[in-house]
Amino acid sequence: MTNEITMETVRGAAEAIRVASDFRPEIGIVLGTGLGALAAEIEVEASIPYEEIPGFPRSTVESHAGRLILGAMEGVNVVAMEGRFHRYEGYSMQQVTLSIRVMRELGAEALIVSNACGGMNPLWCDGDLVLISDHINMMGDNPLVGPNLEQGVRFPDMSEPYDAGLRAIAREEAMRLGITLREGIYVAVAGPCLETAAEYRMLRGIGADTVGMSTVPEVIVARHAGLRVLGLSIISDMALPDALEPVDVSKIIATAQQAEPVLTRLVRAVVARLSEAGEGD
Repeated sequence: MTNEITMETVRGAAEAIRVASDFRPEIGIVLGTGLGALAAEIEVEASIPYEEIPGFPRSTVESHAGRLILGAMEGVNVVAMEGRFHRYEGYSMQQVTLSIRVMRELGAEALIVSNACGGMNPLWCDGDLVLISDHINMMGDNPLVGPNLEQGVRFPDMSEPYDAGLRAIAREEAMRLGITLREGIYVAVAGPCLETAAEYRMLRGIGADTVGMSTVPEVIVARHAGLRVLGLSIISDMALPDALEPVDVSKIIATAQQAEPVLTRLVRAVVARLSEAGEGD
């Protein structure tokens, strides 16, 4: 599999998906580490393993199922990635974000991205749900480097990577459901090692509230392709440099899974609101 992604690659993958199902999604959803159970909320029309989609990488992360799901949620047609791709798996940034371009090619107009992250805001706690207001790219690369794909312009605007209208809906629905929803800035690093105390201190110092190893490349490509974006995180561990302890990755996954029902309730409520407003059309 070549690292180069072209519109022919995107269209070839989309066509293979259409052969399996002619279902036309309105919203794309990316399910992060420990968050795959949200897929159970979808009335499944088709479930396609990544290895059956031309050009798609393979998800090597243990907690990622590696399937593309097409179906309905709250009356809205959705396409969901049950497991994403990461730069640390050895894939290029273009490969990592191919699925987002394919979602757009299939007809999606909006994207909901989720992740498990480390919390650096000392006022927050494990298991808190966070609405991403903005991000910082510290991955050392950008998925738009190279020939410009015709889905978007050469220099896409990033003044509002996370859609203000979608964020407002998320806040309103969280309040209605009695869900505590933090809001802050997510910083993406390459990984796969976790950060040192000095690195956490530096990342907090540049303005980040949470840290992770995904999401930002997907959001950059989504905005390039004209998708509105809503970003939600679950704090799976606290990364406070003055109280840093060894981290058990299995505990990170378990914390994300424990908080997942809250994320699921909020995502369903947001999707229902979009269905009522016709915003997924």
